[in-house]
Amino acid sequence: MKSPIKLFLCLLFFNHCLNAQTDLLEAIDYQDSSQGVSAAFKGLKVVNFESTKLVSAKELSFSVSHRFGSIKYGFDNFFGLDDAVTRLNFIYGLNSFSNISFSRTSYKKTFDLGFKSRLIKQSENFPFTLVYYCSITLDSSLEKEFYPTLSFSNRMGYFNQLIISKKFNNALSLLFSPTFFHENTVVFDQQENTQYALSLGGRYKVSKRTSINIDYGYHFNRADASIFNNPFGIGVDIETGGHVFQLLFSNSQPMNSINAMTAAAGDWSDGDVYFGFNLFRTF
Repeated sequence: MKSPIKLFLCLLFFNHCLNAQTDLLEAIDYQDSSQGVSAAFKGLKVVNFESTKLVSAKELSFSVSHRFGSIKYGFDNFFGLDDAVTRLNFIYGLNSFSNISFSRTSYKKTFDLGFKSRLIKQSENFPFTLVYYCSITLDSSLEKEFYPTLSFSNRMGYFNQLIISKKFNNALSLLFSPTFFHENTVVFDQQENTQYALSLGGRYKVSKRTSINIDYGYHFNRADASIFNNPFGIGVDIETGGHVFQLLFSNSQPMNSINAMTAAAGDWSDGDVYFGFNLFRTF
């Protein structure tokens, strides 16, 4: 799928054309010092995948995410509102550079335990922020009635990602994330259990509290027989006090990272996409 990559590159080019228009407010917001660059991303997710944003030490963030059904079918499912998938996620700041999270998603009745840690922060001494993210998932929808040899380990999946971001100025932040994951149970016999991917993402600030976000995941060794596509999402971040509210369209209805990468059933070229939102509230 070449168009998301072209869009990603066009966003970078467009930003360079506007650099001369950076005003005093932008210069204040863009904190470039030995203490690190602030606010590369305002949401914990770009769209489908994790950003380099972390919850502060000793703070608890709660997120509610919905992906409604495909808008393709119009009034038959009321533009997807009849077929929602929900994810509830709790994220806690262990310290100033590490988070732990726990979520439950209605897709495959999935439980997810995650860990996210900043290794290096962008500063005048280092050009990027590096964050490591990993998660362990459990698919509780599998039934022993249909899988007589089912064991607990068959339900498990493991996801690892190195997230590398750069804030170019007050308006533009980009990231890319080499990804390695393993599913103990795969849908297609031809699918390797150990899989590799790369996700790209970007945020473009259009006002003091609003930005446009995109991300795209490329699955390198997806089985030829797979009916799924590479996930691509477009969203808008809106900051409202203690909330970050993300409105989005994506071809992936699953929301935890491993299922978003492997089970994006929609097709943008066919209008088969899902409207949804991520709402984050910090306490």
